[in-house]
Amino acid sequence: MNKNIINAVELPRIINVENNMYCAAFDLMKLLPARHMIENAVKDKLINKDTIIIETSSGTFALGLAMVCNLYKYKLIIVSDPVIDDSLRRRLEDLGTRVEIVDKEHPQKGFQGARLEKVNEFLKMYPNSFWTNQYDNHNNSDAYADVAELLVKEVGEIDAVIGSVGSGGSMSGVCKYLKKVFKDLYVIGVDTNGSVLFGQKNSSRQLRGLGNSIMPKNLDHTLFNEVHWIEAAHAYRETRLLHEQYALFMGGTSGAAFAVAKWYHHNNPEKRIVVLLPDKGYRYQDTIYNDQWLKDNGLWIDELPVSPNLVKTPREAQDQGGWNRMLWNNRPYEDVVKEN
Repeated sequence: MNKNIINAVELPRIINVENNMYCAAFDLMKLLPARHMIENAVKDKLINKDTIIIETSSGTFALGLAMVCNLYKYKLIIVSDPVIDDSLRRRLEDLGTRVEIVDKEHPQKGFQGARLEKVNEFLKMYPNSFWTNQYDNHNNSDAYADVAELLVKEVGEIDAVIGSVGSGGSMSGVCKYLKKVFKDLYVIGVDTNGSVLFGQKNSSRQLRGLGNSIMPKNLDHTLFNEVHWIEAAHAYRETRLLHEQYALFMGGTSGAAFAVAKWYHHNNPEKRIVVLLPDKGYRYQDTIYNDQWLKDNGLWIDELPVSPNLVKTPREAQDQGGWNRMLWNNRPYEDVVKEN
């Protein structure tokens, strides 16, 4: 693979979709941190030509890492679970990746906990191995400095940034650098019910690509002014509208972020906002973009919620479900949880 191919797709297109509302639309957001992590590990002599790269992922980070490892001719093992879709698995294997599936959940930490246990098994099995560790590796969030620089160049002054949160890398990385330029930047994180990231208890989640069963070190809670929890059916309907109304063919996490961005823009039309859209919609043509699949899985809705409920605690949001928002007010995680 020619390095120029990665260069061409790792930064987003900046699109002014409405007055004062901009989308940073990525072909594959996770390609940027994947390359940054590998190149820095090589620089730090943590990787040589015989090293086996290991990571746990069921989504786009796996694909970004597979592209980078294919480029540099490294062996890659991706540990995933049954939620990985067949098209992604085929793409990974075409790029030379070994895909290992864990089929039993960890009692407390779900499939992500079970996947991490498998990663540790492989690290012991292969002495010359390197775990990129997207959740805790600071090179994940540091990679997004280039995105922040691009946003300043293309958009100018920015009042608010809205984006989904999974590993914590993209939102923490982009906003950490933007706050050095815009001290009053308003940051809204988009999560889903059943995710531990902002104080809820771990439970099953239909909306994939955001949320988490474990707490990543890359997530800097003090950057966030506000948090929204949104559910799959709502996010998927917004994903379809994003395509129908703006010809932006994106994935479900983009729809979740865009739902919140539309609401915020409607209530703050004078604010210049940026919403991060992580990946394109090709993986979801048989699911999110398939009416029958949505109906068969109970994810079809005719009407969208008008606005979120304002809650005081993450537990309140989880108990009532649906679309909720909470004023996080740049507090550390521990300060919020003790009130929960």
